[in-house]
Order: sequence, then C-alpha cells, then structure tokens
Amino acid sequence: MTTQLPPGLLTLADHEARAAQAMDPAAWAYIAGGAGDELTLRANAEAWPALTLWPRVLQPLAGGHTRVRLAGRELAHPILLAPWAHQRLAHPDGEVASALAAAAQGAGYVLATQSSVPLETVARAVLGEPGRGPLWFQLYWQADRGFNLALAERARAAGFEALVLTVDAPVSGVRDRERRAGFRLPPGMGSAHLQGAPAAPPAPGTYCAGLPAHAPSWDDVAWLQAQTPLPLWLKGVLHPQDARQAAALGVAGLIVSNHGGRTLDTAVATATALPRVRAAVGDALPLVVDGGIRRGTDVLKAIALGANAVMVGRPAAWGLANAGALGVAHVIRLLRDELEMAMALTGCRSLTEATPALLTN
Repeated sequence: MTTQLPPGLLTLADHEARAAQAMDPAAWAYIAGGAGDELTLRANAEAWPALTLWPRVLQPLAGGHTRVRLAGRELAHPILLAPWAHQRLAHPDGEVASALAAAAQGAGYVLATQSSVPLETVARAVLGEPGRGPLWFQLYWQADRGFNLALAERARAAGFEALVLTVDAPVSGVRDRERRAGFRLPPGMGSAHLQGAPAAPPAPGTYCAGLPAHAPSWDDVAWLQAQTPLPLWLKGVLHPQDARQAAALGVAGLIVSNHGGRTLDTAVATATALPRVRAAVGDALPLVVDGGIRRGTDVLKAIALGANAVMVGRPAAWGLANAGALGVAHVIRLLRDELEMAMALTGCRSLTEATPALLTN
C-alpha cells in the first residue's frame, strides 16, 4: 500500500491531472468520461463556481465546526463518497482502500453494486473504525426481484446501514469517449455482486433492446421498502415532481444526481436542480447532491442551496489512482479544509448558517 503522497498534490485538480497520467488510457476514459458530447459532465463542474458568494464580516466564529446531522447521526462534516464501479481499475486495493480512507476521515461511504470487492469484505474492514461515517450499499436494480432482495439482505447482514437505489439509469448512456478508447474490464475483474444474477427474460419489441422493460418503477420502490428494514434512498432524482412522489412514498432521502453526466447528456446540472428539489419537498426529506463538487466552496454552496450533504465520485477515483487509501483520504481532507476556510471567510460558524442568503444569485 502507498505510504506517502506524490509531490505537488495541493488541489483536486492536481489529483485529476496526475491520475490522468498514471492510469491506463482506456480505464481513464471509463472513469473520466461522460455521455454524448459531455455537456452535462462539464455543466456540473461549471455550475458551482458560477454561483457567487456574498460574505458577511465581523461575525462571531468562535466554536465553529462543520458538523451536520444526516440519517439520524451527527457527522463530522457533510462529505460522502459516491458509489463508482470497478475501483481496482484505479488501485489494487480497490473499494477497501476507499472505504478505509472514508472511515479515517469521518466521511460516509456508499459501496457500488458493481464493486470489484465483495460487500462483506468492505464491511469487515471498516465497521469497527471509530468515528467513521455511514456505510451504505448502492443497488442497481436487476430483472429478478428475488435477486435484488437477496442482495439487500446480504448488505443488511454484513452491517450496511441503508440502501441507495439508483433510479436514473434504465439503460446505459451513450459514452463515446469510453467506446473510442475500447474500454474492457481486465481479465479476472468483474462485478463481485452480480455473479449468478438471473438473465433478464426477453421483452417484446426492440426499444433499447428490451432493457427498459426491466427497469425499476415506483411500484418496485414501494415493494422494496416493504421487504427490507434498511432505510431506502433514491439516487438520480432531478425533477421536482419525482421528488414529491418519492416523499409521498416515505423514502429515507434523495440524492440529487445526474449520474455524473454519464447517462443523459444535456440533462440539467445538479446545482440547478437542487434548489428546485428542495422547494418541492420542503424540510420533509434529507437531500444529498453530487456532480462536479471540486472545491470546499462548492460544498458550502450546495448546503446553502438546500443539501444536507454532498457526494464526490471522480475525485475519490483520482486520489485512489494516485496513492491508494492515502490519496482518497487526502481528497476528503482537502475538501473539508477548504470548506472550513470558506465558512470562516463568509461568516458562517456552522453549516446551519449557510442559507440561500449566502449566494448572490
């Protein structure tokens, strides 16, 4: 395992530049690329800095902190690691390294269905870590309800504390960069949790090769809630009407996400969707937002727009590629340090003071 950081990594952008050089080009295309012309991928990252802060001065700052409450717990800060697949593409330690880094930094961690490491291995590595954040399992809906329920039960039995159902990918996006690079998983690397998954039964017609016929529906969400005691979050909600419907079902929370720009190109940026989703649900649901978070100021703006916490995906991949668990921990620490400085410089002693009034537009 890497024991020191490479020199010159002072920002998340530094991590990105180094990871781009360090990784196999095809694997980099898979991790870094988006759908279509990558307009949404860019829009996510451009929307946060386009929002401008309106700082207050001479505010009382003694006793300031970054603590937040999420899912019934007090967390040291509002940063979680988003689920992303096949992490051994970036480092041999894969998801275990990322989970350990998150635990060491008090960050929440969401393990992907398409993990290259079994969920039980990850849980054993981090559940005993003091000060760790929440440990959640992301569920990609499979065509067989029984298989989904069995996977959810595996996660519960291993100690995972919530399910995160991805709802914005009934089919894969048109990922041109990935296809041009000819990306294929290396021999011996696969999805640890999908071995033995039943094949989807044939669907009539040729619409997207029949895949949407087996995509999850609102009825499936209600069914899953009734079958598992784990709190259920929905990841990939952008539209206020969908947010209201989710709230009516009583889900545990929503993750405002466009899949990092990897599914539908020209979909709305998450910074734009977030305040509309918050307005739709009021204070009824906790919201987490991902997509383009690259600076501590982005985290502060997300909280001001109504998020309870944020998730980062690609930056964790960069850190993992650069220095394994240490690199991921460094990415989290950079964001948290920058968040603290942004809070102090805008007059916020705690994140409860980060309201829409903090933004000029």
